[in-house]
Amino acid sequence: MTPQELKLVLQSGLLSFPLTDFDAQLKFNPGPYAERLEWLMPYGASALFAAGGTGEFFSLEPEEFSQVVKTAVETCRGRMPIIAGAGGGTTLAIKYAQEAERLGAQGVLLLPHYLTEASQEGLIAHVQAVCKSVKFGVIVYNRGGCRLTPQSLQILADTCPNLIGFKDGFGDIESMVAIRLTLGDRFAYLGGLPTAEVFAGAYKAMGCPVYSSAVFNFIPKTAIEFYNAHAAGDTATTDRLIKDFFLPYIELRNRGQGYAVSIVKAGATIIGHSAGPVRPPLSDLKPAEVEQLAALMARLGPQ
Repeated sequence: MTPQELKLVLQSGLLSFPLTDFDAQLKFNPGPYAERLEWLMPYGASALFAAGGTGEFFSLEPEEFSQVVKTAVETCRGRMPIIAGAGGGTTLAIKYAQEAERLGAQGVLLLPHYLTEASQEGLIAHVQAVCKSVKFGVIVYNRGGCRLTPQSLQILADTCPNLIGFKDGFGDIESMVAIRLTLGDRFAYLGGLPTAEVFAGAYKAMGCPVYSSAVFNFIPKTAIEFYNAHAAGDTATTDRLIKDFFLPYIELRNRGQGYAVSIVKAGATIIGHSAGPVRPPLSDLKPAEVEQLAALMARLGPQ
């Protein structure tokens, strides 16, 4: 898949980040992970991101990363594009990106670098180095320590032909509008805030109609229903689901730091597709919170 072909895929429908399966000893569990992908694929997402943020990329060591991406690519080959995560310092991010390309992934999501603040010049050099190290498509995630300006993105667009996607995790309306008006159709634009469904309408108005759904991991039928209603302008359906499910879900998610991942793993367990526990420094939901999530999910009917 060429970078431009990947760009078209990114613009064509709902995106999702499968959970990474761990066993009771917190080791990667490839069999259940492959089964998870087989379960999710028929629901109709346009691409899956292996070892992304919801997949706890930050907790994987390099050998595990390779195992996760290899399993995803082999399971979904010919049926679903796989985009891998990559992150950390520049030299490490390059190694992750090159490994994902070697394993047959169709592209990479460049996650924020680790810990330190960086200048725009430094961020530009970081993204350029990763893009130039591979041939497949790269999507940059504007989040955390990576906060690119429209001017910086223009430089990257001019110097990195395979940089084809921009994912926003800040929700800064002024910045997003400026980026969209400066870069036009040069990038595929993706909404990347936690529980993106709540922000989907606002992002669509800013020229960013596509987003990634974490809840696709445990309520895929509802996630697709919401996306299709969103794409069709069916606000009656999206408003109903936001009121009945997403707002109380967010209230539950916000009770703990790191729960954006933990609550998704809890939901997968409730629905009968457990991915095991989260790894430290994340922590699992408390039993009472799991019960509340189960009650909330029950309102949606079978998935």
